[in-house]
Amino acid sequence: MIRINLLTADREKAKKKAPVGLAAHKMVAGCSLILVAAIGVMGWRYWSASRDSKQLDAEISTAQQETARLHSVIQQVQQFEQRKAQLQQRVVLIEQLRKEQTGPVHMLDQISRALPPMVWLNVVRQEAKQADAVVIDGHSTTLTGLSDFVNNLEATGYFKRSVEIVSTNTEEIKGPPGELIRFQLKALFQQPGAPAPAAPEKPVPGAKPRT
Repeated sequence: MIRINLLTADREKAKKKAPVGLAAHKMVAGCSLILVAAIGVMGWRYWSASRDSKQLDAEISTAQQETARLHSVIQQVQQFEQRKAQLQQRVVLIEQLRKEQTGPVHMLDQISRALPPMVWLNVVRQEAKQADAVVIDGHSTTLTGLSDFVNNLEATGYFKRSVEIVSTNTEEIKGPPGELIRFQLKALFQQPGAPAPAAPEKPVPGAKPRT
């Protein structure tokens, strides 16, 4: 009887197949490592991109908030400038009104100071067409008193020379002095310090007239 040892042949076949199976396992393990590494790299890049995106979103939000704040500041500055311009206009208007108000006050004060004895006034008014023109109606007991009144007005510095005597009329009255002089004057009011009109040049005796 012939015996064949099959176990030995199987062992030899198994030994021959073993290196092939080990190589396959190594290849699978290597591919798995590569796949894991690729997934890790992709995950890291995704996390990094998400982090950068969140940072950019935060910076954009901060920039938008700063823009809104600056816009509000610009609006406040514009409102302040408008308010400042309005206040400046009011100050100018108030100063102008103050000057216009103090003018008549000084005018009446100087007229009252210029009144000599036995001269009194009935009407003091400004002409509508000429604001600085003042018309004065009054009475005097003498022409000397009227002349003194005119000279006193011119000496105040508040009236341009010369004060014009528009009219004089004599009115009889009962009792002394028996008659009154009714007069009307016209004067041009000016603020103190205003330039006075140039006086006409007096001719020099023996000089030839200019041509």
